[in-house]
Amino acid sequence: MTKPLSGKAALVTGGSRGIGAAIAKRLAADGADVAITYAGNKDAADTTVGALEALGVRSFALQADAAEPDAAADAIHQAAERFGGLDILVHNAGVANFAPLPEDDFANYRRQFAVNVDGVFAGTRAAADHIRDGGRIIVIGSVNAHTMPTPGGAVYGATKAAVAGLVRGWARDLGPRNILVNVIQPGPVDTDLNPADGDFANVLRPLTALGRYARPEEIANLAAFLASDQASYITGAAIDIDGGLAI
Repeated sequence: MTKPLSGKAALVTGGSRGIGAAIAKRLAADGADVAITYAGNKDAADTTVGALEALGVRSFALQADAAEPDAAADAIHQAAERFGGLDILVHNAGVANFAPLPEDDFANYRRQFAVNVDGVFAGTRAAADHIRDGGRIIVIGSVNAHTMPTPGGAVYGATKAAVAGLVRGWARDLGPRNILVNVIQPGPVDTDLNPADGDFANVLRPLTALGRYARPEEIANLAAFLASDQASYITGAAIDIDGGLAI
């Protein structure tokens, strides 16, 4: 049987590990050729590319710091050139550094906005010249865009609220080309940066209705759905996948 994303070409930023790697693997399992970007961990990127190729698709990794707009845009251009176009762009690269206001500084503010917002803008602007009509742009945001259960997350939450706003506008801009633009807003997810058995998890886990962290694959399931034909009338949406954290 033909896989749902056969013949599609995708780029997942920050795809070497965690949520990004899970999304890349799910898109590949559904038949898409998948490129990933990574900031500095080449070994992790090579491991993910190997896993993708084992699924029978074309894959390669591009080094690009999402905080550098030119690098973010160049990764789009390179992926589109090597694949002959793009159908799916997933903005997953991101940083989080929680600090209460009295301890925060402008460097932390600027770094988080540079990666989480500037990189998304630069990449999407570049993709508008390459992504085929009927394509998909998916941004990995955060439930912190609209809820903040712990202190110290003001700047991070602001970056995620910003990309949710961009997504709503881009859905209007690209709607005439039937390019769907959506943001996925996870709650706590078990990754090496925020492990489900870490100290912070003991704070967040009881705040969810399900009493647990998400697995990266659960976020990937939603990304795969939004990339598929089954999501053909969903655009401009911000979809929480948070185990009930925000209710």
